[in-house]
Amino acid sequence: MQYRTFGRTGWQVSEIGYGMWGMGGWTGSDDEQSLQSLQLAVDLGCNFFDTAWAYGEGHSERLLGQVVKTNPDKKLYTATKIPPKNRQWPTRRGDAIQNAFPPDYIHEYAGKSLQNIGVTKIDLLQFHVWEDDWAEDEGWQQAVTDLKREGLIEAVGISLNRWEPWNGIRTLRTGLIDAVQVIYNIFDQAPEDELFPVCRELNIGVIARVPFDEGSLTGKLTKETTWPQGDWRNTYFVQENLKASVDRAEALRPLIQAGMTMPELALRFILANSDVSTIIPGMRQPHHVRANIATSDTSGLDPALVEQLREHRWDRSPTKWSQ
Repeated sequence: MQYRTFGRTGWQVSEIGYGMWGMGGWTGSDDEQSLQSLQLAVDLGCNFFDTAWAYGEGHSERLLGQVVKTNPDKKLYTATKIPPKNRQWPTRRGDAIQNAFPPDYIHEYAGKSLQNIGVTKIDLLQFHVWEDDWAEDEGWQQAVTDLKREGLIEAVGISLNRWEPWNGIRTLRTGLIDAVQVIYNIFDQAPEDELFPVCRELNIGVIARVPFDEGSLTGKLTKETTWPQGDWRNTYFVQENLKASVDRAEALRPLIQAGMTMPELALRFILANSDVSTIIPGMRQPHHVRANIATSDTSGLDPALVEQLREHRWDRSPTKWSQ
C-alpha cells in the first residue's frame, strides 16, 4: 500500500481507502463478511475508512467502531458524515441551511457518530450534502469551530453533490474546510476543471468517491441487469442511465491492457492524478479488498493511456434519478 498526504492535516492515508456505504443496508450485505473484509483491508495497509450515519442509520458506523476497537495498535482514520436534517438528497437550489444543518443538529449528530463509532474524537466530520450558497452562514461555521475546540473532531469536510464539483469552492475559501469528497472517475473528470486547482491552492484533502460509477466501470453490468426490490441501484440505473452506462463501459474495453481488469484500470486512472489523496471504493467481500488494494502496488499508467482515457469523459447534469 502506498500512502499520500491528506492535505493540510498532514495525515498519511492509504491511497486506497474504504467506502462503507454498501454495508449499511444494500441487498447482499452480511455483517460477518463485512467485518472480515474490513479487517483484511487493515491487514493489507488500508487506514482510511469513510462511513456516514445515513448508511443504515448508524449501522455502518458501528461496524467501523468494531474494527477500530479490534485494532488498538493501528491508527485508523475515521471519516463520517452528518445527514441533512430534512433528509433531502441531493440538495436543491435555494434550500435553506437551517433546514439541513442547524447548529444544534450538527452537534447532535456529531454526538451520535461518536457514540456509534465508539471513539472520543472523529478524525473527519463531513456534511453529507452541500450548497455553496451556505458558505458564509455563521451557524455551521461556529458549530464546527466549537466541535474542534472541544476536541470532538479533528477535521471538517464537505461531500459534494453528484455531478456538481463546483458547488463547494466558495466554502473551501472560508478556511474552515480541510477535505472535500467528490465523484471522480474515468467518466466524471469535471473536478479537474475548477475544484482540484483550488484544492491544490488551499492544500485541501481530496477523497475520490464512486470510482466505478456505481458499478458500470466494473464492466459487469449489462442492459438487462436488475437488483432486488428496495436496492438503491434500481432507482439510479433507470433504463436511460443503464443503457448509456453499459455502452460507455464497453467502449473502454479496447483500452484494457493484457492482465488488467476494468476495475483496475478505473482505479489506476484516478491514482494517476496527484490531486487525489485517497479513493474510497466500496468493498463488501474479501476478494474485492484484495483486488482493489493490489492496485496500489502496481506501477502508474502509461501517460499515453491516461490521455486516451480522457477522451471518455462524460459530462452529466443532475436529474431526478441521479440522487
